[in-house]
Amino acid sequence: MRAKIVAGNWKMNKNLAETGVLLSELKTKLKEAPDAKIIVAPTFTNLYYAFEELKEFDIEVAAQNMHQSENGAFTGEISADMLKSTGVDTVILGHSERRAYFGETDALLEEKVNTALRHDMTVIFCFGEELEDRKAGNHFDLVESQLKNALFKLDADSWKNIILAYEPVWAIGTGETASPEQAQEMHAFIRKTIANAFNAEIAEEVSILYGGSVKPANAKEIFAKPDVDGGLIGGAALDPQSFAAIANSF
Repeated sequence: MRAKIVAGNWKMNKNLAETGVLLSELKTKLKEAPDAKIIVAPTFTNLYYAFEELKEFDIEVAAQNMHQSENGAFTGEISADMLKSTGVDTVILGHSERRAYFGETDALLEEKVNTALRHDMTVIFCFGEELEDRKAGNHFDLVESQLKNALFKLDADSWKNIILAYEPVWAIGTGETASPEQAQEMHAFIRKTIANAFNAEIAEEVSILYGGSVKPANAKEIFAKPDVDGGLIGGAALDPQSFAAIANSF
C-alpha cells in the first residue's frame, strides 16, 4: 500500500526562534501516532536544528531545494552531500515558485533529480499547470510533458525514492478554486501516465500529493479521493493548528 503523506513547505518563512516555536507546537498538536507520514521543510539555515528537534518524533525534515552539482564555485548553493550531512535525506524539487521565479527548466530538474537519487535521497517532485494552460485545455499535455522530461528516463527501481506533488498553480492565490473532483481527475491521469510509461505496479505504488491550497476545511474530502495520497501544504503549514488538523485528516 502506498504511503499517505502530509508535507509542509515553509518557503522563506520562520527564523530560528520562530522555527523552534512552530516545531514545539506541532509536536503537541499532531497525533501521537499519525496515520500519515509527516514532513516539514524549513529554510536551509534551520534544517539541522529541525532535524535535531524532531529526530525522536514521527516528523521528517526535508529541504526546499538543492543544486544539481556535487560541489564547486556555486556561491549560495547547497549540495546533496551537504543536506545528507545534516540528517536530511528528502528534498523538494521543481516547485512552481522555483520554475516561475528562478527559471528552473525540465532539463535542469532532471539533473537535480538524478543527483538526489545518486545520493539515495527521496525526491518530492512538483509539477502542474498555470491558469492559462487550464483555460486553454492544455493541462493534461503540460503535466505529461513535465513528468516525461524530468522523470521518464529513470529506471524502475528509482521510483521507490520518488514522491509526486501535483500543483495546480491556477488554484493557488488566484481566486480560482479547484474541486476535489478536479484533483482526483488529474491524479488519476498522472497515475495512468506513469503506468503507460513504466508499469501498473510503479503507478500504484507511487504517492501523489495534492498541492492546491489544502486547508483544514477541505483536507478530509480531498484526501478521501482514491488517487490523492496526501498534500504538499504551503501557507497552512505555518500555522501549527491548521497543519495539525490537515495532517490528522487521515
